[in-house]
Amino acid sequence: MPTEILMPALSPTMEEGTLAKWLVKEGDTVSSGDLIAEIETDKATMEFEAVDEGVIGKILIAEGSEGVKVNTAIAVLLEDGESAGDISSSAAPAATAAAVNEAAPAASEAAAPASSAPAAPAAADGSRVFASPLARRIAADKGLDLAALQGSGPRGRVVKADVINATAAPKAAAPAAAATVSAPAAAAAPTGMSADIVAKMYADRDYDEVTLDGMRKTIAARLTEAKQTIPHFYLRRDIQLDALLAFRAQLNAQLAGRGVKLSVNDFIIKAVAIALQQVPEANAVWAGDRVLQMKSSDVAVAVAIEGGLFTPVLQDADMKSLSALSAQMKDMASRARERKLAPSEYQGGSFAISNLGMFGIDNFDAIVNPPHAGILAVGAGKKQPVVGADGELKVATVMSVTMSVDHRVIDGAVGANLMKAIVENLENPVAMLA
Repeated sequence: MPTEILMPALSPTMEEGTLAKWLVKEGDTVSSGDLIAEIETDKATMEFEAVDEGVIGKILIAEGSEGVKVNTAIAVLLEDGESAGDISSSAAPAATAAAVNEAAPAASEAAAPASSAPAAPAAADGSRVFASPLARRIAADKGLDLAALQGSGPRGRVVKADVINATAAPKAAAPAAAATVSAPAAAAAPTGMSADIVAKMYADRDYDEVTLDGMRKTIAARLTEAKQTIPHFYLRRDIQLDALLAFRAQLNAQLAGRGVKLSVNDFIIKAVAIALQQVPEANAVWAGDRVLQMKSSDVAVAVAIEGGLFTPVLQDADMKSLSALSAQMKDMASRARERKLAPSEYQGGSFAISNLGMFGIDNFDAIVNPPHAGILAVGAGKKQPVVGADGELKVATVMSVTMSVDHRVIDGAVGANLMKAIVENLENPVAMLA
């Protein structure tokens, strides 16, 4: 039987994507490993490879389609001996409608022709049941529950023969608990004014409407979730950078022959990574009903790109030299601006750094990026008067930092200890190399 090619999950958190481009056309023969499409996630464009060999019998989702859900059928692959006639003529419109218009009214479904293939069914646990369009249509006519059938097709796929040989049985009823939602749980979270209301407010003003791309939609959704669900608290410290700047100048002079130039940000990454080892209870992430205590220091660093930002993760940052961290950060920042990072390179980590000092910002409060437990907002280093340990007034280069913390993971005293460790590492940079 023809095999459906499904929208892949290119990262653990991917729920939908854009089918940016088909690299094959109907009638093309493909082998396992051949590139067949380009898929856009929220932050990257990834190439999608064929898993099986065969002929592209029908393309169900046109290139450029947005919001295609993971595991939606996007094409049909024909095996040896099969032809386009084996594909149900109703498969294409049914799949397309399900993929790009999940909010279709129930009335439209009721008005659909009786011969059209029903939507892909789901088992009692919510997992998808794989079945051919023809098998789904026959099952609907016979009143069969596809979730109760044992498929004989490839990878357990339910095919025509399985349905014809099955005895009709009533479909399993959905759990009552799923149909009944208490009033507080059903209440939607506030979303602000609608687009129509805002447009009416500015109806007499000139403006350009900017359509949100996948990255901006994801940023908006994740940061709204973060501010609504994460109990933030903030810790602030001033850090004297004179010893670090002198040490940095010395190291850069010695490393010039190797083409290495360390930035202040490289020292901040190293200081945070070591601090997470010095205060291990702060090196953790929130996992819904538990906390995951991390062993290594995987530090995410915000990188601004056109239209949004990436947070590349430097894994095992506590174990790497300053020059290695510097080279890796430059490489990842460069590829982030070109949107060439793989999802595995910007997902994960337990703590993040956002540095706006190069833009002249003195200090700011950053938003914790879930599931991280905290983020360090770094301002600019500026000359200012300070009182020395001996009580004398002097001029020092001072950098203001603010640590935003998820109180579910890190309590006040633990956060204070982490901040203290970061400050001490930066004010005594030689010790970080010990």
